[in-house]
Amino acid sequence: MTIRPAKPSDVPTISRIESESYSNPWHPDTFASLLSREGVTLLVAEEGAAVLGYAVLWWVLDQGELANLAVQKDARGRGIGSQLLDHVISHAEAVGVESLFLEVRWSNEKASRLYARRGFHQISVREGYYQNPREDARILVKYLPTTPTPEPSEYAGETRLKSTNPTVRKP
Repeated sequence: MTIRPAKPSDVPTISRIESESYSNPWHPDTFASLLSREGVTLLVAEEGAAVLGYAVLWWVLDQGELANLAVQKDARGRGIGSQLLDHVISHAEAVGVESLFLEVRWSNEKASRLYARRGFHQISVREGYYQNPREDARILVKYLPTTPTPEPSEYAGETRLKSTNPTVRKP
């Protein structure tokens, strides 16, 4: 298995994996546009000549978001998603990201467990975020090694981030 930056010829396969993985898939043009965008990395997991999964990381200054991660249906359960996630985390650290965010469907326990094993924890819920079917999103964050520990707030169970906004919007 090789994890590498995506290239234009990968976009049709990435789009196919996206369509089989999500009820509201991104358009192929969206993926194509990410290839040349500053502050964005689109990675693919490749075995032989076959792209089996992809991940999208974008960042602004010290905040990043794992915007998308998917693995081809017949290749799931082989650790491909874990490898992609590990590469995203490493790349985020390399570009100076201190807080890495993501949203995950409330019902996606398998993905939630993977993120928890990699040090992500839930900081909020975004009600009705997903469509088809309508469902809440867990908002998760992982503070990367260069990040100072957030100061506890006066609100029980809540952590306030100094001078950061815990949401990174999708374009």
